[in-house]
Amino acid sequence: MEIEKLYELFKQSSGVSTDTRTIRGGELFFGLKGENFDGSKYAAAALEKGASYAIVNEYAASDDERVIAVPDTLEALQYLARWHRERTFVNGKRLTVIGLTGTNGKTTTKNLITSVLTKKYNVTATEGNLNNDIGVPLSLLKINDKTELAVIEMGASHPDDIKHLVAVCEPDYGLITNVGKAHLLGFGSFEGVKKAKGQLYDYIAECHGSIFMNADDPILKEMAYERRGLNIIEYGIGYWGAEVLPSDAEHPFVRMAIPEHLGEYSEDETLLGMETHLVGAYNANNVAAALAIGLHFGVCLEDAISAIEEFVPSNNRSQMARTAKNILIEDFYNANPTSMNAALDNLETIVAGKKVVMLGDMRELGDESVAEHRSVIRRLLNMNLQGVFLVGDEFKKAAEEEKASRKVQLFGTSDELVQYIKNHPVEKSTILIKGSHSIQMEKVVPEL
Repeated sequence: MEIEKLYELFKQSSGVSTDTRTIRGGELFFGLKGENFDGSKYAAAALEKGASYAIVNEYAASDDERVIAVPDTLEALQYLARWHRERTFVNGKRLTVIGLTGTNGKTTTKNLITSVLTKKYNVTATEGNLNNDIGVPLSLLKINDKTELAVIEMGASHPDDIKHLVAVCEPDYGLITNVGKAHLLGFGSFEGVKKAKGQLYDYIAECHGSIFMNADDPILKEMAYERRGLNIIEYGIGYWGAEVLPSDAEHPFVRMAIPEHLGEYSEDETLLGMETHLVGAYNANNVAAALAIGLHFGVCLEDAISAIEEFVPSNNRSQMARTAKNILIEDFYNANPTSMNAALDNLETIVAGKKVVMLGDMRELGDESVAEHRSVIRRLLNMNLQGVFLVGDEFKKAAEEEKASRKVQLFGTSDELVQYIKNHPVEKSTILIKGSHSIQMEKVVPEL
């Protein structure tokens, strides 16, 4: 089917679905195929539930006129999303799309940016962390006639992922939160990570767009300045003369003092206070990114600060919870060496009588895995901690090589740790809980 006809069907539909369980009526159903699933087999079920049409791979063609066969359903979904993005206009101008990626903080930063921009605009943004080759087109297809700005998050675990995603969403502005050690199994090395994330800068440079760059980050500065054609909008805590205030028991969340006139700092500058609901000083950079983008698009500083103060994180990212027994720092959505060290940096700054860590394996580190886990263990042994609980095979290997097995407590799975805590309660402690999502460190929370 020609894209023009498919787009007409999309405009007449109630949206797009790739899961029959989400169909409410009137959607275009795309039968995507993966390693462990084949959505084309569910075309009839989708139509039965109320989908208006089902787009399937050619081998699943049907006599039903509501079943549309295409060579590749994922490519058709991506093509439709790009077609929609290119034909959405606001006040006669093509819709502005802000694209962001980075090793850590993507989803939190995207949510902060959206919260700030919503003070002035109707914003369509990536929902949750739908930031891959399926999630990005689905996010774009959420854009409607009320959308004034779009914020699209892009994730990457392989060398050309960002290259493919920017070709779909065609961002006018770009932001890389940071570049660190993650998905080394897919990227091969830290230089591979830089090259992959830098594809966002490459696209923006080619299209003569603009990037928002943390001027305090030497890696991002190097990456930006080596690419010609980039219009760079700088921001940063140090760059602005802002200040991250210390956390304590009374003020456990990130607090900042922001110059009243950002970019025009002087000794006599009035500082505006801001207290967030985010845990970890590393989130100050994410806040700064949201402030910079908000100000660029005309959101006044007071409204931007208000939006950030109102924002409450979810999805197990940078959350603090007080239970009847302990104070929990819940950051178990994902883990890599950069985010792990940032979380430990934050724990060291917190004033608390008893500190405990419960950490799960960092996944997808390839040949560097044991070395990176050993590095974490060495750091833990030099910290003033009253308990170190490590979960997973990688931490076990690292502890054995580091000859630290007797200095830390090791568990094969989070379920084993849960059982241990049931028999040996941990109380009156400030506890950092972190690990890659697949380790399921969230299971320990009910026992704490």
